[in-house]
Amino acid sequence: MAELSDRSNLPVVSVIVVNYRGADDTITCLRALREDLDYPADRLEVICVDNASGDGSAEQIRAAAPEVRLIESDTNRGFAGGCNLAARNATGQVLAFLNNDARPDRDWVRAAVAVLRSEPTVGAVASKVLDWEGRHIDFVDGGLTWFGMGYKRHAGEVDDGSHDAARDVLFGTGSALFVRAELFAALDGFDERFFMFYEDVDLGWRLNLRGWRVHYEPRSLTFHRHHASMAEVSSAREHYLLERNALAALYKNVSDETLAKALPAAMALSVRRATARGEIDPTQLEITRRGDHEDDSPVPIDRSALAGMLAIDQFVEMLPSLKRSREEEQQARVRTDADLVPLMRKAMEPAYPLPRYLAAHDALVEAFELDGVFGRPRKVVVITGDAVTERMAGPAIRAWHMAEVLSAEHEVRLVSVNTLVSPPESGFAVVAAKPRELGAHVDWADVVVLQGHVLEMVPALKHVGSTKVVVCDVYDPMHLELLEQGRDTDDERRAKDLAGVTKVLNAQLQRGDFFLCASERQRHFWLGHLASLGRLTPGLYDNDPTVRSLLSVVPFGLPSVAPRRTGPAIKGNRSGIASEDKVVLWAGGVYSWFDPLTLLHAMHRLSQQHDDVRLFFLGMKHPNPDVPEMGMAEQTRGLARRLGLTDKFVFFNETWVPYGERQNYLLDADCGVTTHFEHVETTFAFRTRVLDYLWSGLPVVTTDGDSFADLVRAEGIGVVVPAEDPDALAAALEKALYDEEFAAECRRRIAPVRERFTWESVLAPLTEFCRDPRPAADRLKASAPLVRSPQLNRVETVRRDIALLREYLDVGGPFEVAKRATGRLRRLAGERFRGR
Repeated sequence: MAELSDRSNLPVVSVIVVNYRGADDTITCLRALREDLDYPADRLEVICVDNASGDGSAEQIRAAAPEVRLIESDTNRGFAGGCNLAARNATGQVLAFLNNDARPDRDWVRAAVAVLRSEPTVGAVASKVLDWEGRHIDFVDGGLTWFGMGYKRHAGEVDDGSHDAARDVLFGTGSALFVRAELFAALDGFDERFFMFYEDVDLGWRLNLRGWRVHYEPRSLTFHRHHASMAEVSSAREHYLLERNALAALYKNVSDETLAKALPAAMALSVRRATARGEIDPTQLEITRRGDHEDDSPVPIDRSALAGMLAIDQFVEMLPSLKRSREEEQQARVRTDADLVPLMRKAMEPAYPLPRYLAAHDALVEAFELDGVFGRPRKVVVITGDAVTERMAGPAIRAWHMAEVLSAEHEVRLVSVNTLVSPPESGFAVVAAKPRELGAHVDWADVVVLQGHVLEMVPALKHVGSTKVVVCDVYDPMHLELLEQGRDTDDERRAKDLAGVTKVLNAQLQRGDFFLCASERQRHFWLGHLASLGRLTPGLYDNDPTVRSLLSVVPFGLPSVAPRRTGPAIKGNRSGIASEDKVVLWAGGVYSWFDPLTLLHAMHRLSQQHDDVRLFFLGMKHPNPDVPEMGMAEQTRGLARRLGLTDKFVFFNETWVPYGERQNYLLDADCGVTTHFEHVETTFAFRTRVLDYLWSGLPVVTTDGDSFADLVRAEGIGVVVPAEDPDALAAALEKALYDEEFAAECRRRIAPVRERFTWESVLAPLTEFCRDPRPAADRLKASAPLVRSPQLNRVETVRRDIALLREYLDVGGPFEVAKRATGRLRRLAGERFRGR
């Protein structure tokens, strides 16, 4: 995202703070706005509305913050009304709403404005909100239940950095929210009938229905005192407002079809919530409970139970005005309820853990068939052939993170056909299956994501009549790898293996509805494959001339949480490597397409000048037992021994580091290295584990020729050297290890690059596809040319045939004419036989 440095290009931002009997908090907030923000003062307008506090708040605020524009309301308009009053008097192009018991981070405004300027379809920016101490989450994402209640997902959890990826949301919290001023006015602002609670949910809902996006930006950060403004409001009154406003928002915003089922169920559920919360005996008026004498004495009712009943009563009272609002919203909407289901996150979430309530929730969902109305969670199966254990290689790591990211919105299974399936703890199902058992998992799923040879294990998916939506992950050009890997086998077997793998890939390319590759280089490569197989049809091209709806780039990714040490690894732990040594890390396996031999020669040269340099190979034995050790691994060990480097300057970890412990090894390294030969596999490869170097901020030394080298060169995050040049490689390693200024600059440049490669970011094309999965345009059933070629009349047919006769005679004489005529007769006979 472009940095905002030119003051003239910055919009005026009107920050709106509403006060009601909270002058001390408000003054703290206003001072922070004046003193802490990194935004030009002449582009910032601060407006404070005092909601008829009547306790001297207005005078206190005016005295403490005379530069603030203070508006005194004659009545308590609530949060919604107070914000609208300020918005009508604001002059900024952007409105920023901030709770009076909150304080902004330095970049709160600047980060949000950057989003609004760079993404014109974003109507509102939702800030990240933490507690006052910055340790626990207040807001990072919003959810919405089918009965209209919004909630803050992950609220109260420790902020471990895992929610620092920007994303679209259904709504932002009104405690820290930016909205385009003209757009806010066009929507008539917050719904003042809500007074407080869910006015922000309703606004975000309406924005999304009208085609605007609400975007969560974690760099726009605030800190909140956890509802200090509600300290004097009883829980019963809060329940009342939540119940009433949820029904109002539901009534206004869902379609007619959805409303017919959801509203009666929501009202019934509100009553059950009230009786369960108040522990009211719901059978006390049953005729069978009547004794000898009728008992008409009053029954005490807890206010928390009364809240739900009164909420329904007042919702009915609001219906005439809500009806007019509903008509306006339904007329203005451009998106369907189904379009917003992914943004609701967990629409069928019951929300309250009361046993009687949960039973009613399930009964109402079933009786009103609400699963069908709001859409059950989409079912996605991700199938890999790799081992899924604590020790995972690239394909399994990629499949794991696909499942992890998709599980935020869908019901996901990660299925492996490998014999080793002993996964770490996860929030999604991980299942081991034999190839013959895959059919059941495929039948269960709405979307199948597969990689490797999996398609061959499910023949039904390849059948022409299969309607299952299939995503093929072709980030690994297996046939190009095999050209190098197969050097260790005989010529006949090598040719057969290559033909077999090519056939497997062609089957995927002919069947898939959506394809994932790892780089733009790969995309060009696979586009050629698809074109040669006839997949780039006129219809598909006309539907999407970029063809990105068929083939998109999804590189390998990184965790959004920075690496944190959990134990010892290399320095001071591995015999022969001291804590002050300089460590060069080789982060992946040793395969035939890599060139560790040149690296060893470079290390031999470098060790003669620096006796503290160490090279550490992170894993020699692949965790998947189906992957044999390649000849290059033994060549590497042998050369290290002959050069006298083993266990002095070069160290081999003969096993495989657990995925959850790799950060300890990365944090012990001083630079990362990858070297390879110059060949076609290199050109289209994407060195997956090398991205861990970026995750841990390591300067990178790499051989030229692949897409990763392009990245290192373009971003200035390391050194690129020619293939098989030990002198250049030794010089590059020396620069990365011993030139502290250069290494520090590499680390500085790595930081913004790293953000682009978080799993949430790189998997965005897959996430977007799974929200609205469809067959590829050329796989739609009953498709046919819309405009057909005109039929020739008899004269035109004769002229055509005479022209063809002359052409065939010129090409090959009478023999060519006879061959063509025979072929034509066979074709006509075939068409007649098929009944055309």
